[in-house]
Amino acid sequence: MKYILLIFIVVIFSGCCTTNKNTGSTDDQDLFKPDYSKGPPTIVYKTRADYYYNVPVILSEDKSEIVSYPHPSDIIVDGKFQLPTRLSDGYLLDNRGITKNVAFLKLTYEEYSKLEKPLSLKEMYDMIIDKDPLTEMCNCGNKYAFKNLSVELNKLVEENKLRATCKDIK
Repeated sequence: MKYILLIFIVVIFSGCCTTNKNTGSTDDQDLFKPDYSKGPPTIVYKTRADYYYNVPVILSEDKSEIVSYPHPSDIIVDGKFQLPTRLSDGYLLDNRGITKNVAFLKLTYEEYSKLEKPLSLKEMYDMIIDKDPLTEMCNCGNKYAFKNLSVELNKLVEENKLRATCKDIK
């Protein structure tokens, strides 16, 4: 009987003294680990100014011409503008497919969506308000690898681990 009581006490105390590293911890093991398998990339960025509502276009490497732009009908999906998702500390999550060569037009998504057809490349180029708007850009891997995209990205931002965790583009 004494041995059973002794074993019981040891089990109780050993259970009280163990720690669970997965509860309440914010170690690196709890942070999202990027998965760079095939799939839509998770592009997180910051800009010099607030271009949240401005339409993005993609410029050539030398920034002398527009190489990609949306059709006015492409910027609305399921009745919503394809605006970036706001994250913590001024970061944005891309929902359009921008690259490091992004530029922003002076037209907002709403104004652009009302065009019957795209403007000429020259007209669009003349409407660029910033040819080098990015201050930071990271690729955090395949969007489908996240369980809760915004929450996990915000955690990386808030813990100042975004650039250490994701591939730095700019």
